[in-house]
Amino acid sequence: MGILTWTWILVGITFALYIGIAIWARAGSSKEFYVAGGGVPPIINGMATAADWMSAASFISLAGIISFTGYDGSVYLMGWTGGYVLLALLLAPYLRKFGKFTVPDFIGDRYYSNTARIVAVIAALIVSFTYVAGQMRGVGIVFSRYLEVEIDTGVYIGMAIVLFYAVLGGMKGITYTQVAQYCVLIFAFMVPAIFISFQMTGNPIPQLGFGGTDLGDGVYLLDKLDGLQRELGFHEYTSGQKSMVDVFAITVALMVGTAGLPHVIVRFFTVPKVADARKSAGWALLFIAILYTTVPAVAVFARIKLIEEVSNKEYAELPEWFGNWEKTGLLKFEDKNGDGLVQYVANKEINELSIDRDIMVLANPEIAQLPNWVIALVGAGGLAAALSTAAGLLLVIASSISHDLIKKIINPKISEKGELLAARLSAAAAVVVAGYFGIHPPGFVAAVVALAFGLAAASFFPAILLGIFDKRMNKEGAISGMIVGLLFMIFYMMKFKFGLFDGGGKEVIAALKSEWWFGISPEGFGTIAMLANFTVSMVVSRFTPAPPQYVQDLVEDIRIPSGAGEAIDH
Repeated sequence: MGILTWTWILVGITFALYIGIAIWARAGSSKEFYVAGGGVPPIINGMATAADWMSAASFISLAGIISFTGYDGSVYLMGWTGGYVLLALLLAPYLRKFGKFTVPDFIGDRYYSNTARIVAVIAALIVSFTYVAGQMRGVGIVFSRYLEVEIDTGVYIGMAIVLFYAVLGGMKGITYTQVAQYCVLIFAFMVPAIFISFQMTGNPIPQLGFGGTDLGDGVYLLDKLDGLQRELGFHEYTSGQKSMVDVFAITVALMVGTAGLPHVIVRFFTVPKVADARKSAGWALLFIAILYTTVPAVAVFARIKLIEEVSNKEYAELPEWFGNWEKTGLLKFEDKNGDGLVQYVANKEINELSIDRDIMVLANPEIAQLPNWVIALVGAGGLAAALSTAAGLLLVIASSISHDLIKKIINPKISEKGELLAARLSAAAAVVVAGYFGIHPPGFVAAVVALAFGLAAASFFPAILLGIFDKRMNKEGAISGMIVGLLFMIFYMMKFKFGLFDGGGKEVIAALKSEWWFGISPEGFGTIAMLANFTVSMVVSRFTPAPPQYVQDLVEDIRIPSGAGEAIDH
């Protein structure tokens, strides 16, 4: 059978599974919609958290960005994995003990202020919509290649699917759907990695094959790739081009951004006890490590295969996969000198090949000439990764509007049924907005997601951390810090990522790189905005009244480990 047939079969089976689970686990109450009733076992929650965490950026884009940037791409690996450890150890157990539904719920109650709650809702919406844009873009890319439709059409199909199970099932449906999606995405990522590792190095374990030698010429893979890069004028794969300051800033922004992501934090509200929050964090880290330790190997395999397959080859004799990806518009060849050869070099004036880095993982099995079912499986895995995270983000958006705005501020007397309806309508509206951003994305998947992490770092992380560990932190400090950090990050993004204040355009944005503050990229500026948030929060809180005594007692209670086996509702 062909790739298209296999894709329809595998995508059809997996989508039927997701929808079936959503119907089986549909939410019947607001608590089930927001936190799955608070009764999810740790291992199940760990698997669902891993799926929620490993988005299209992890599955589709991470290996792609490392393929093209080499050593510099390691900041994403360090930042995202390190951030999860930070979240699991420093925040998750305390937030679970607090016993609330959402991050704005925590901030609103901890800082005894509806204004703080509203600021947190706005931040949650900005972070979630920025993040979900990358997911919907990933869905469109997968559909455009494997179902041979336009990227925009692929986004529409993804919107319809995620709308169904997110709106119907809420967190309860999403949790069990994400367990299935984790199984699909990890199988889909590992199978081709194992195949290609064995094909190139004779070792079926990708993590070991990554450090092995090529079966064809006996040269270590990284040495071989360095040589290929030099021949084409690219920088050596194992050497970095980013400044140490920017590497540090991006890594920190991704780490603390992870610890402030509302759709990941809310997963720790779904387990029965505080101890279970710690256990599920451990399970999730194990499940995440399986993919993240494989990513560098896949990046190297893909880069070597791509260069060997296309560089300086006759265009008319290129394999079928090249033409398949050309149809999507994500791979483009322009014969500038008319010699019929593909000139793939670093020099932009004579380079004839344009490659969207988001295709590397998806195209890798085709380049390696793996069986059609493996190629289709990768497509199903990419969809599982994108849809699992999109669903979690849409739930954050829905709960922020229905629970934190409508229930807590606008209409406190709303009925259970009315709140549930508001949550579902909010999720439906969010899907439409997310689809728009998927069709008009601000960049490739990993870059868009990195900006979302920067926004979370700039807004949520200081407010949550200080809310847990600083009894003196008051509402004035938290509100001021969140507003300053968020606006600071948004300004920097608009200026240097999109060139909004300088006319826009790729050439303008490229020229603005020389003007980056402290030499820090927009992806890393979340670190500076976070420090600004911390500074403003601490200073303002020390010059304004202390929090009420009951709030200080509440903070003390959250931090007490004794009796932490049971969650405490306040």
